[in-house]
Amino acid sequence: MLNYTLRRLLVMIPTLGAISFLVFFIIELPEGDYISNQISMLRATGEGASIGRLEFLRTEFALDRPFLERYGIWIGLWPGPNGFDGLLQGNWGWSFEYDQPVGEVVGPTLPLTIALNLATILFIYCVAFPIGIYSATHQYSVGDYGFTLIGYLGLATPNFLLALVLMYLANSWFGLTVGGIMQERYIGEPMSSGKALSILAHLIVPVIVIGTSGTAAMIRRLRANLLDELFKQYVTTARSKGMRESRLLVKYPLRVALNPFIADIGNLIPSLVSGSVIVSVVLNLPTVGPVLLNALQSQDQFLAGFILLFVSVLTLIGMLVSDVLLGYLDPRIRLGKEGVRQ
Repeated sequence: MLNYTLRRLLVMIPTLGAISFLVFFIIELPEGDYISNQISMLRATGEGASIGRLEFLRTEFALDRPFLERYGIWIGLWPGPNGFDGLLQGNWGWSFEYDQPVGEVVGPTLPLTIALNLATILFIYCVAFPIGIYSATHQYSVGDYGFTLIGYLGLATPNFLLALVLMYLANSWFGLTVGGIMQERYIGEPMSSGKALSILAHLIVPVIVIGTSGTAAMIRRLRANLLDELFKQYVTTARSKGMRESRLLVKYPLRVALNPFIADIGNLIPSLVSGSVIVSVVLNLPTVGPVLLNALQSQDQFLAGFILLFVSVLTLIGMLVSDVLLGYLDPRIRLGKEGVRQ
């Protein structure tokens, strides 16, 4: 199992390299860049005094270099002008839109984005797992129909509408402040138990809103996978031998049905980040979603590139976790025939 995990870690290195190239290529696809757009705007309005500074920034950050050279400088494969370092040296680039380093722009948003994604994934699995098992083992019961209806409502309800409804209910029923990540009196204060509880309380609404559609889809997937296994011959044989129903369910069909359920851990992360952009705007959450949207609209390439790469790293970590869990549950996945012998 250790060799399998190490091999998966090594595979992540070239994968991340390929992703970084694709991210940079996609960001460079639109014609022009932030500096070019600003220069065109200044020339159109007749304000040419600031063009010199913009031209200096273009040279300073190697925006006038060929594509491959700009990519190498951004990654840090070779030094840029005036010793400008790249991502491998810890320099995340410069945000032209905010006129400050990318690290200062996204620094406060990264911990919240990670915490929100982890909390949402835990919510999805903790809710979908028992409901999916119940729906499969109680097929066509009142509970199965009820959970199916709730699942369809979760898939059909827009996230921003659900966010508005839960914001109102949380404020009217529990007295939580609408929007934000904590109460105003804790903003700028050092971490304390009261501040941590305030953050956890404010995470409830966005976690439910963002995780609703994912939970509904997971319930349907686990139910279908488990139903497909429950009526197979090996389950009937084990049942005929007198094995208890609960032990039979956990030992055989559930373990097989969990494979696609666990494999979705890595796929959830990019969908959660992309699906939380509107929710973050509605709930006034300081996550990377709104920052990424603004960066893409203004062609702030260094900022957008870093955020996309950050989401890619989270996705690779999620895929690693799902692969390790799958390798633990199903030895065939580790090393093929060698995994079966283990």
